[in-house]
Amino acid sequence: MSARSVEEHAAHISGLLTGLHTLSPSAVPTAEALGRITCSDIASPVDLPLFRNSQMDGYAVDAASVASVPTTLTVRGVIAAGSGKPPKHLPGSAFRIMTGAPLPEGADAVVPVEDTTGVTEHVVTIERGRSVGEFVRERGSDITTGMLLVTAGTHLEPRHIAALSAVGLASLDTYTKPRVAIITTGAELKSAGTTLEPGEIYDSNGPALATLAEANGADVVSVARSSDDPAEFRELLSYATSVADLVFTSGGVSMGDFEVVKETLTPLGAHFGHVAMQPGGPQGTAVVNEVPVLSFPGNPVSTMVSFEVFARGELRRAAGLPEIPRERLPLTAQLRSVDGKRQFLRARRTADGIELVAGPGSHLVAAMAWADVLIDVPAAVTELGAGDLVDVLPLSASSI
Repeated sequence: MSARSVEEHAAHISGLLTGLHTLSPSAVPTAEALGRITCSDIASPVDLPLFRNSQMDGYAVDAASVASVPTTLTVRGVIAAGSGKPPKHLPGSAFRIMTGAPLPEGADAVVPVEDTTGVTEHVVTIERGRSVGEFVRERGSDITTGMLLVTAGTHLEPRHIAALSAVGLASLDTYTKPRVAIITTGAELKSAGTTLEPGEIYDSNGPALATLAEANGADVVSVARSSDDPAEFRELLSYATSVADLVFTSGGVSMGDFEVVKETLTPLGAHFGHVAMQPGGPQGTAVVNEVPVLSFPGNPVSTMVSFEVFARGELRRAAGLPEIPRERLPLTAQLRSVDGKRQFLRARRTADGIELVAGPGSHLVAAMAWADVLIDVPAAVTELGAGDLVDVLPLSASSI
């Protein structure tokens, strides 16, 4: 059976993941909405300020009574923030007032404390007059009812949370984060920090896939590791499909023995085959309990490249995140590629363009850490020279 092209496999996966893009919006408490994406415009339900209030600690007056200074006024009481509706103002008098407190009806200016002397409980001397509206915050002077505060597709940051909370919005409709479960496979895999026996290795694919999914808008609900025992894998898969909208597996998809993913999923109608790409050629897809399962090869770089090429864009669209655009940059040195396979080569940006950081080997994890882009070399291209422009795929940016 001939290998699929990258485009064919990507289209196949996109069809499997259609359901991710129709997830209903989530009503999220405003205080917990940091990093979420709004799925509609949000307008203010109220004016802000909600009422006329004082901009300063001082005295609420009518400007006409302080047109000639110094002048001494009777103090009729104290108005604190949150003290309810104040008494009506009488010309020729004053109320001691705190910042944010409601202005009494009839008062039209505030004299700051520093402009007064001779203060007692009952009188105050005004040393500097104020005109109508000075140090008064009028209702709706900041926000009016119906004003657009946040547009659809906004990635909510602390400043947005502050504004939305200020107008009394207790919850917001945001894009639902796709729930992702991850299963890595291989009897040789062990957790970081444990002592390895001969033939064992540390599991990097679990942490890699979990953080890649989270960085691209997903809610990772389960990360598990299976041996090569089909019964164990089936149990983990059953749980994963019960809690997630999408399952990623790594390992167990090639042509050798102990390919637990392939062995388990093939009878369930899964497709396993080769994609004409390097790294990441062996690929599998399935639908289990109505949940799509994407099965990536187990070599760490193959797993990460497979996610970047086939899953990143789908997750970002489902989560309402913007696409990470490709770039076109010059090579700093000659490049050779394999005929018939689309290469995704690890590279990094320099002042002069793009330089390779490693060969195509799918085990070279350090090179993935050094890289910040993948060079996308078409299958029919076998050689490129220094200065040639190439398409590059920036490696995953954080969603926050």
